[in-house]
This record gives sequence, C-alpha cells and structure tokens, in this order.
Amino acid sequence: MNRNLLIGAVVVLVALLIIGLNNRNQDPQVESLVTDVSKSEKPVVLSTFTIIADMVREVGGDKIESVSLTKPGAEIHGYQPTPSDLIRAQAATIIFENGMNLELWTEKLKSAIPDVPVVRVSEGVEVINITRDAYEGKPNPHAWMSPAQGLVYVENIRKALTEVAPEHGDYFAARAKAYSAQIQELDERLEAALATLPEDNRALVTCEGAFAYLAKDYGLDEIYLWATNSDAQGTPQQVTEVIEEVKQRHIPSVFCESTVEPRLQNEVADATDAKLGGLLYVDSLSEEGGPATSYLALLEHTTNTIIAGLIKN
Repeated sequence: MNRNLLIGAVVVLVALLIIGLNNRNQDPQVESLVTDVSKSEKPVVLSTFTIIADMVREVGGDKIESVSLTKPGAEIHGYQPTPSDLIRAQAATIIFENGMNLELWTEKLKSAIPDVPVVRVSEGVEVINITRDAYEGKPNPHAWMSPAQGLVYVENIRKALTEVAPEHGDYFAARAKAYSAQIQELDERLEAALATLPEDNRALVTCEGAFAYLAKDYGLDEIYLWATNSDAQGTPQQVTEVIEEVKQRHIPSVFCESTVEPRLQNEVADATDAKLGGLLYVDSLSEEGGPATSYLALLEHTTNTIIAGLIKN
C-alpha cells in the first residue's frame, strides 16, 4: 500500500471509530476492534454471516482467523452494516459472501473497501429459482440447506483460502476433505431419517421459503408464507392460502425460522388443527449453548424438528 492509500485508510478507520464510539450502546466492543484484528498474524477471513464463518473455520483451522460480520441470531436479509462492520471489513484479508441476492447490503462494504477481495461461496451450486411472489424467477439463496450443495461451498472456501495462504494449501485440502466426509455422512443420516415420514405426510410449511434445497434433496413438499424476507412479507392473501392448504392436507405442524417473528404462522396454527412445531434454524447459527452452534448441528437439529413435528400422534 502506498503512502497516500495508507493515510486514506487510517483516516477512514479513525472516522469510523469516532462514529462507532458515538454509538457505543449499539456495540460496546467497537473501541477494541481495530486493535484486535490488526494484531493478528494470521489472515483475517470475514464472512457475512455465522454459517459461512463456521464452514470457513472448519476448512481454515488454526491457520486463519474466521470472523462473522453478523452475530448468532441476526436476520441477514435486511441487515444494515454498522460502522464497526466497516472497520472489520477494512482489516480483513478476504471476505466470503453467499451471494444470490441474499446480502445485497454488502455493496456498501465493497464500495468502501475495493482492495479487499470478496468471494462468493455459492458459485457453482445447482440453483433453484423462486417460483412465486415478487421474487419469482430469482435464485433462492439458501443453497447451504442442501448438504450436497454445502460441499460446493467447502470447495470454494478451500480454493480461496489456498490463494490467500498458498503455503497452507495441503493443510486446507486435508481439512476440507475431512469436513466434506462429515457433511456426506450427515446427508446419508438425514435422508434415512426423513424417509421414515409417510408419503401423505411430507409437507413442510414454513414462514420463509428457505427450504427449497432441503425439500428437493429429501422429497418434501415446500409450502411457505413468503418467498424471502422482505417488506411485503406475510400478506393476508398468503396467510389465507397457507391456511387453506394446511386444512385440506391435514398437516399436523407448521414451522417458523429462528430469525423470524412467528406471529403470522401462529395465525395459521390458530385457524387450523396444526400446531407450531418449533423453530427451524436456516439463516443463522444459535448462540453458544443453543441447538445449532455449527453448520452440521443446524442441519441435524432442523431436520429432527421437522420430523418430530410431522409425525402424527
């Protein structure tokens, strides 16, 4: 970095730190952000949300510092970057994003840090397009909910980390291979578990249409209130349509995601014989001590919750 660019970067960081200090109640750790990330001798790998950060950590091991921009439990679709997020991004060696219109808010980060490479981990997945509502024809971004597509994420992460730190290429390859084997083994377990559901009871009713990939992999019928989180989510017409389908098919349970207010899905349950079958994790890991503290745990917990809810007593 030449002297002018270095000065410019310092000015930006100082300005952002001042803004962050004025918003201390929002992020009490903002004062130490610059110091913490700059003193690391390892590549600082910043991911847009917790699931990707966990996958990066599994592949990168102790050769990198894996950091998630958003915290566990955060709603990532409409997230707005904070001054402290910009500080983290400025200090990153590389940034990983999902893409497919999931984190449109990263454009703000990219414009502020044009010299930090951004890698789209979903590159090469078998895309499923949204089939209804205002997002019809656009890619469903939740490809990681398919273990098979999750393997594509792992390989993209391995390649990008190897470019950043080629001296650890063999290390990343070995960890990616072992992690992929775990994902494949989990895929087999989930398939066997979901196969126990009878043919007439395989309808997965959720708030957001975030389970297209999981439904395709395991032969479930996906029904949802809204296609993807938006300002127009959960219209009266959408709620009515789901209520009618739940009644007609005698669906025993409906579900909502951990990052979504379940009020409208409660209305569906109240208007039918269905119960609210529990929270599904899809866009974020749970906090420490929760049921979904890793990508693998998220898939297993979500699948077990679905099965428990759809078994008719």
